[in-house]
Amino acid sequence: MVDKTAYIETSELSPYHNLALEEYLMNHCEADQCILYLWQNQHTVVIGRNQNAWKECLVSHLEEENGHLARRLSGGGAVYHDLGNLNFTFLVNKKNYNLARQLEVIIRAGDKLGIRAEKSGRNDILVDGRKFSGNAFHQQNQRCYHHGTIMVDVNIGELSKYLTVSKDKLKSKGIDSVKSRVVNLKEFCSDLTITQLKAALLEAFQDVYNRKAEIVKEADLDSVEIQQLTEKYASREWKYGRNLPFQYERSERFAWGAVTFQFQIDQGILKNTTIYSDAMNADIIQRISSSLKDIPYEKKAFIKALNKLAANENQEQVIVDNLTTWFAAMDL
Repeated sequence: MVDKTAYIETSELSPYHNLALEEYLMNHCEADQCILYLWQNQHTVVIGRNQNAWKECLVSHLEEENGHLARRLSGGGAVYHDLGNLNFTFLVNKKNYNLARQLEVIIRAGDKLGIRAEKSGRNDILVDGRKFSGNAFHQQNQRCYHHGTIMVDVNIGELSKYLTVSKDKLKSKGIDSVKSRVVNLKEFCSDLTITQLKAALLEAFQDVYNRKAEIVKEADLDSVEIQQLTEKYASREWKYGRNLPFQYERSERFAWGAVTFQFQIDQGILKNTTIYSDAMNADIIQRISSSLKDIPYEKKAFIKALNKLAANENQEQVIVDNLTTWFAAMDL
């Protein structure tokens, strides 16, 4: 049960600092507490935990224009952030994680601003059938977070300028372009500001949880620990991942997302497997990658390794089953 709530916002605009603060808050979230954290990134593309930076984003173009590439802990796809976007994070203990309740805060904040929003699928919030908020999720031991974007006045031209969404993904959603999928809340509330949205979110948060939130100041937190985490998120190794030489690559799209396997083989033994995916379930992708190592490069060995994996939820089992079927039909 949530007995305490806390609210924190940061004035920092660096994605590396802001993702570090998010992880810090997760690490220090109390068992009976729910934290709402609000933050903004300037001129940033944020990719999911298992995505290939170069396939999701025009990295060189972004860097030439003084943009930032960042990688988050959660799964899902790439998103563009500018100062017309507000990010939110709910941080709770696993036993108190309640996605419907957390999304209700966003929807109720919209109501307070005269905007009628609705949840769509697992990770989108819509107005008039168009997306203004995408959500992603992460669990680490008994602590969880759910974070997402709220588009108020994002430069949509910049969004489509840097993201390289695959045609297969757009086709699977029955749409023609990135621009057609998304909408700014300013289209429905022309004088809306980020400051007004923050106030509505805090009020809705207190309403939904029926608790007055403690206002937390960043200055009161452990700056040394946050700086250490910031350095991790800013590191080239974290942002881009390992770039291993590989001999074979296989790709497929499933209902839960796209996946690309890159195999490094030595004398018939699979030495390393790198997996890129926009699947929301980031953890199972990491575990699959670890399981496909130091085994024969053959279907039987792949399927045996996958069958040993213990899925933590139904969706993870669907991913394992789909991949097992795919490998069984694959011509290696």
